[in-house]
Amino acid sequence: MSPTPRVQNVTTETGEARITWFAARRPRLVLAASHGAGGGIEARDLRALAAALPGRGVTVALVEQPWRVAGRKLAPAPKTLDSGWRGLWPALAAAGPPVVAGGRSAGARVACRTAAGLGARAVLALSFPLHPPGRPERSRAGELLGTELDTLVVQGGNDPFGRPAEFPPGPYGLAEVPYGDHGFAVPKRAPVSEEEAMAVLTGAVAAWLASLA
Repeated sequence: MSPTPRVQNVTTETGEARITWFAARRPRLVLAASHGAGGGIEARDLRALAAALPGRGVTVALVEQPWRVAGRKLAPAPKTLDSGWRGLWPALAAAGPPVVAGGRSAGARVACRTAAGLGARAVLALSFPLHPPGRPERSRAGELLGTELDTLVVQGGNDPFGRPAEFPPGPYGLAEVPYGDHGFAVPKRAPVSEEEAMAVLTGAVAAWLASLA
């Protein structure tokens, strides 16, 4: 990970957002990735991408939504999340390279809903919450299928919000992190370590981003 990330505060109509930039020397893309409803940018997958991608020509912008910056514990309604994301997008686009819209869990849903309208290059959905745990009939597949852009889903093999085999066919890529849960944690008894699981994740994302150039 870059030893000197740059922090930028951005005012939106839903409050102040924060972008933490991990810059590549000669970036060909910006990956903008936001957190989920239950955590922040300290999530292991977001941090792993911030460490791995700048050396491969991709600047990583980890985005904290206004509700999180304000210290609230509960995420607002999807409409408010989308509004905050749209409000900070000009700051992401101002970096220059094409921007890939991404996020984990609720952040992935925001990216899927808004990317085409914002002019994103593609969409990265980490731990896409296909349905609430135990409620497969409440599918959110429509958000994923409606991105209208190149899209990659990276999903834990044991994610209770949707295991890879549950995802419907569609115009998107799907990479599995074996044994991973919704936060990509793997059980201690699993035949892969957390470090190996993160290598699977970052490798899949890096290869996909390279295909977009």
